[in-house]
Amino acid sequence: MTNRTTLLANTKALADAIPLLMGDRVEVVVHDLTSETIAHIVNPFSQRKPGDPSNMQEIDFRPSDTVIGPYEKVNWDGSVIRSISIVMRHENGDAEFVLCINHDQVDLQQLQRAVRALLPGRLSSSQPEALFRNDWHERLNVFVSDWCVQQGHRIDELDRTARRELLTALESSGALSERNAASYVARLLGVSRATIYNDLKAKTT
Repeated sequence: MTNRTTLLANTKALADAIPLLMGDRVEVVVHDLTSETIAHIVNPFSQRKPGDPSNMQEIDFRPSDTVIGPYEKVNWDGSVIRSISIVMRHENGDAEFVLCINHDQVDLQQLQRAVRALLPGRLSSSQPEALFRNDWHERLNVFVSDWCVQQGHRIDELDRTARRELLTALESSGALSERNAASYVARLLGVSRATIYNDLKAKTT
């Protein structure tokens, strides 16, 4: 086989392989720049067929052109197609074929619309004061989370020293004055209530 024939055979094989991996929403077209026709097409959702004009005769490929895109275009049915083109060259550097991979975005666009429809309404800039005024659980959550971020700790990986430092900060802020607050902090830190009381006792001795 000539170099051109071999290059065409390899390009067709690549075109056949791509949809096997990427699915039916991908069309792959091999454009023959010599005959200015479509030499091969897989998953032809653009309603084209082999032998149709390639419409690439006016393109002057630069020597540096290898991969062109990604770029978008509109299909015959109005759907958006995202495409990328690979220039297949003869060993002498001449552009012989162009392999175009066209991905139909309709499923992704429908999914995007469905996700937007399911998203909750826009949150207000602050929490409703009437709901959170007396929510000491929320205040403890925020305090512990902020403290861990500032100290560079993970809440589930605090050692005894870090845990006692956190308890000192909590007690100084008055956050432990609520009834059952110590028990709740124990659950947050994944330790027993006795451990919390022992830590509090140890730092005062």
